[in-house]
Amino acid sequence: MQKQELGFCGPGLMGAPMIRHLLRAGNAVRVWNRTPEKAEALVPDGAQVAATPAELAQHADVVLLCVADGAAVEQVVFGEHGLLAGAEGEGGRSVRVRCIVDHSSIPPELTRELAARAAALGVGWVDAPVSGGVAGAQAGSLAVMAGGAAQDVDAVAPILAAYAARVTHMGGPGAGQTTKLCNQAIVTATVAAIAEAVGLARRSGIDAAKLPEALAGGWADSTLLRTFVPRMTQEGLAPIGALKTFQKDVDTVADAARQTGTPMPVAGAVQQILRLGAAMGLAEADLSGFVDVLQIPRRG
Repeated sequence: MQKQELGFCGPGLMGAPMIRHLLRAGNAVRVWNRTPEKAEALVPDGAQVAATPAELAQHADVVLLCVADGAAVEQVVFGEHGLLAGAEGEGGRSVRVRCIVDHSSIPPELTRELAARAAALGVGWVDAPVSGGVAGAQAGSLAVMAGGAAQDVDAVAPILAAYAARVTHMGGPGAGQTTKLCNQAIVTATVAAIAEAVGLARRSGIDAAKLPEALAGGWADSTLLRTFVPRMTQEGLAPIGALKTFQKDVDTVADAARQTGTPMPVAGAVQQILRLGAAMGLAEADLSGFVDVLQIPRRG
């Protein structure tokens, strides 16, 4: 594939390994992060650091985002020092960026609004949330669910192939975000159910840590079971994300359910568990923190 000059905003737990894959593929990548140290950590891998998103945009044809939430996406793109700052309205500056790829998980409605603003400046927008977690980002095996114009998705697919095993075009702007909500509804409900199963096992006097082995090959077997039972039964494992991320996503699922009139009682129950966790001071806990909300003891 033709190598390109790329920008990447948000080299965090997910973004950093994605950037390393882009660099290994031979792309020139300029990075920006609100916390400069996270961007500077990628310099030994070959990345260049930009002081602001606006500076980054001067050197990139395609910019990829992986930031916390919708407010952060809007600020990075349209804020005072954003990627497209000063490009709106008559007399605004011209921009080099031809397409923005948003790997963040944000509301579909906001995605459509931001995509329309970018389109008015001649900039394409692909909402491209991912599934696969930190392990998938490190392995380069992420699943990307994409929304946007077909030509934009086709144009960036070779770039995403550096860290994605699959890119599925789901429809117009916002379709990728809606698909991610479906993903998160399934994931959060499953992780909550795994926590309940661990609690039932513990209180029944059996070794909950052996559940993945006992259930291997059966209907309950899954990547989530194999990932989260160890995290729910042991102490000291490196975090793979914060519980507040699940809460943000489930709150967005609830909003989408209300807007579309979709009954989602299971997601509603998970939302209440996550709100309780936040009230207990567990917002920064690992994604396995459902066991802590349910007060299930872990063991070292």
